[in-house]
Amino acid sequence: MLVVAFWAIFFYLPVMKDSAGNVLDSSFNIFYFHMPIAIVAYLAFFVVFVSSILYLRESDSKWDMVSLSAAEVGVIFAFLVLATGSIWAKAIWGWYWVWEPRLTTSLVLFLVYVGYLMLRTALDDPLKRARLSAVFGIVAFVSVPLSFLSIRIWRSAHPLMFGGSLYGQEGGGLEGSSLLLVLLLNMLAFVMSFISLTSFKYQNEKLGRELEMAKGR
Repeated sequence: MLVVAFWAIFFYLPVMKDSAGNVLDSSFNIFYFHMPIAIVAYLAFFVVFVSSILYLRESDSKWDMVSLSAAEVGVIFAFLVLATGSIWAKAIWGWYWVWEPRLTTSLVLFLVYVGYLMLRTALDDPLKRARLSAVFGIVAFVSVPLSFLSIRIWRSAHPLMFGGSLYGQEGGGLEGSSLLLVLLLNMLAFVMSFISLTSFKYQNEKLGRELEMAKGR
């Protein structure tokens, strides 16, 4: 799916033009990586949120492993959001970083979940680690809607591709266009990548814990 999605970006997409009819720089193509990666990062942290609730409710270690697996993969995607966003920012604004709402809240989101992983490594007691991590995973999810809604709540230089903001900023005009096909292909490809990576991480974590229990015996 990733191969098909990347092929569509580089060989299927028509020439991009803005509302004035000017041909856009090819750097705009990074949007088709950037947005799906951002959505998948949000999805990963939503999985952490839900599995944390389920762990506190059921005290089943499998939900703790799901939280850890999704968080690690989510942090990778959150880093890629910052990396691709910085490359795009350089092409559009001339700077790799601008302290505007979307970029700032995305950085906060990344650091919050890095903190989540650091908390897990700082505690030795498995039960205490799982409980505190679950609480942290629930509270940390506040940073997800904050990041997503940032360009709709505050004035932002970040482009708004769909809908509108509280300040009348219009979306980028992708609604209803054939360009949605390429975007959806990339969305599907990155979601499948997230599911695969999280599944691999979960299986590794499960085998690791079984090995620890076997050694303990």
